[in-house]
Amino acid sequence: MTQPVRPSVLSRFVVAPLRKTWRGLTSMRTALALLFLLALAAIPGALLPQRDLNEQKTLKYIADHGTLGTWMDRLQLFEVFSSAWFTAIYLLLFISLVGCLTPRTWEHYKALRTRPVKAPRNLARMPRHITETVDGEPAEVADRITSNLRGWRTEVRTIEPSARYPKGAVEVSAEKGYLREFGNLVFHFALLALLVTIAVGKLFGYEGSRTLVADGDQVLCNTSTAVYDSFRSGSMVDGTGLKPFCIRIDHFEAKFLPSGQPDMYDATMAYTTDVTAPPNTWPTTSVQVNKPLRIAGDRVYVLGNGFAPTFTVTFPNGQTRTETTPFIPQSTQTMLSEGAVRFDTPAGLYPDEDERRKHQVAIEGLFAPDAVFPHANLLDSVSPVPNKPAVAIRVYQGDTGLDTGRPQNVYSLDQTLIDQGRLKQKASVNLSQGADTVLPDGTRVRFDGYQRWVSVQVSHNPAQTGVLISAIVMVAGLVVSLMIRRRRIWARIVPGADGDERRTVVEVAGLARTDQAGWGDGFEEQARGLLKTDAPKNRAKL
Repeated sequence: MTQPVRPSVLSRFVVAPLRKTWRGLTSMRTALALLFLLALAAIPGALLPQRDLNEQKTLKYIADHGTLGTWMDRLQLFEVFSSAWFTAIYLLLFISLVGCLTPRTWEHYKALRTRPVKAPRNLARMPRHITETVDGEPAEVADRITSNLRGWRTEVRTIEPSARYPKGAVEVSAEKGYLREFGNLVFHFALLALLVTIAVGKLFGYEGSRTLVADGDQVLCNTSTAVYDSFRSGSMVDGTGLKPFCIRIDHFEAKFLPSGQPDMYDATMAYTTDVTAPPNTWPTTSVQVNKPLRIAGDRVYVLGNGFAPTFTVTFPNGQTRTETTPFIPQSTQTMLSEGAVRFDTPAGLYPDEDERRKHQVAIEGLFAPDAVFPHANLLDSVSPVPNKPAVAIRVYQGDTGLDTGRPQNVYSLDQTLIDQGRLKQKASVNLSQGADTVLPDGTRVRFDGYQRWVSVQVSHNPAQTGVLISAIVMVAGLVVSLMIRRRRIWARIVPGADGDERRTVVEVAGLARTDQAGWGDGFEEQARGLLKTDAPKNRAKL
């Protein structure tokens, strides 16, 4: 007696669970669940600030929310689209789609090559059914039906004579709506292509951001990653193959609604792909919201803007230093901004290095485009329009830390230097445009005015065209799959029982492959139309 073959330990505990997991992963239900999960996972990326878009806003959000912000950062909620958990969902969805689409494509291919199925034995049991007696021989009636089923895949079969069916009986099988499954497959393959193109864009793309003062002097040349304030790139980009071009902001204009909400931004941007061309020969263009500059395969966006106060420091020997430094808006409604400026002493004024460090100048404070003083000398702004620019500043002298080599926050002073007494406060004053203050050693600090600054982002995505095409094909496939109805119809044509060869009994039955494709109440009228000599309107309905 043959002993039953028992599965091996490897088969039971390794192969079987893996097979079950694979079948579950590659089911369409799992793919839909993963697609829904991916959409949910993308929500934090839309609601929370993201580092790759605005790092300063992200850092401020984390600081404002304390421990909660720290834990959110650990969970990569500020880097959603590059996080480990988002990537895992992304890859699982990709694998699931490949696994479920491959057999479905093969099944659809076989369905296209398969003839329409034979008519059921008892058509009277079908949910949609009629029986009619018409003039004509069975073959003639069959030809009439197939001609009226133009656009359908039809098959005419001769029924073997039997006790049930006399000699000469035929049946017509017809089916249409194959494009429904084709559109469904196109939709899912386009979704797969969308995932691939997005991944390619992430791997081979890059984004660099830089703050430029809109005075026509500062230039950004896309020749190295070092020219950017922040630079993020895919794992396949090392920063050595950047396409060279240069841009310059000549002018920036912002218009606001009476409520303080921004209405329109317009940056006049000069550009060139020839980095050796004289700056006065560069052409200019207008860059607005959702209207980037496209140059050398890259896109240049204006992401943010603000004010950059200009200060002039006159040292005791009469030499001057002028700096225009961007301040960060603390309120988007009023553009009240905060920042810091550092000045080194002129060469030769203090031959001793220690003495020179003791006389460096630093400024920290607020800038208000439309200044008011609601509480004594406390500066505030009532609108983002620069009607009455003013600053409230604290002026320090001492070691600003410029020579230490340590990175510093350009928008604030190093509090450690102040706490250690290396940087001492010499004045605290409010200044309107053109006003100045004098320090105890005779150093004069003047507020000259302001310039506008803009934050530009240079983006390179080699797959953006593929993403657009994939999205369009997805919509087209979805429309086809929703519009096309999958239906089957059968007609059994039998010579009349009275022996008259010109009289034929026809049974017509219809079946919809889905509830949404149901025939409706007009099936009988449509079916009778198939039996007429010419029924173009009924063909259209079917």
